[in-house]
Amino acid sequence: MAAVSICSSGRNLLQFMKLVGQLKRVPRTGWVYRKVEKPESVADHMYRMAVMALLTDDKQLNKDRCIRLALVHDMAECIVGDIAPADNISKEEKHRREKEAMDHMTQLLPGDIKKEVYELWEEYEHQASAEAKFVKELDQCEMILQAMEYEELEKNPGRLQEFFSSTAGKFKHPEIVQLVSAIYEERDSSIAAHANEPQP
Repeated sequence: MAAVSICSSGRNLLQFMKLVGQLKRVPRTGWVYRKVEKPESVADHMYRMAVMALLTDDKQLNKDRCIRLALVHDMAECIVGDIAPADNISKEEKHRREKEAMDHMTQLLPGDIKKEVYELWEEYEHQASAEAKFVKELDQCEMILQAMEYEELEKNPGRLQEFFSSTAGKFKHPEIVQLVSAIYEERDSSIAAHANEPQP
């Protein structure tokens, strides 16, 4: 009986990993809609967010929990896709679909881990802790950092302004405010340099 249970557990874990693997092939919708060449995947986005969480120096935050939240927060998108504001799907419907996806995914995991992964996702969704709020700011910060990088790659500074506009006034954490200031400073320099280039 134990051998059967181990075998079944292994198959379930494999299915879970295959689902998570889909995140490497789900492009971030906002970039697709803006016709960015080779848009990043959801997994790309989550990975850099996890690194950003790792680098926090805020002793008031549980760093380990921040990293875990970053790794779980968009996990449901391997099933439902990256639902963007432009898709005109209500927040309630988006939450319902993602909750259903997380219910399905976590059923593949053993007891304690199943509970942990699901509760991390809920914590982020409901912004129920200081860590969840911090990771939400990381989510927005990573997005504008990526937007700046795409503008640089395209040599078209300013093209993705709407992503910057959508986050105006949303950054509160001092470390993130500092990073966002550096992003804006670098981007403003690029826009100014581009404006001063001779036009063909």
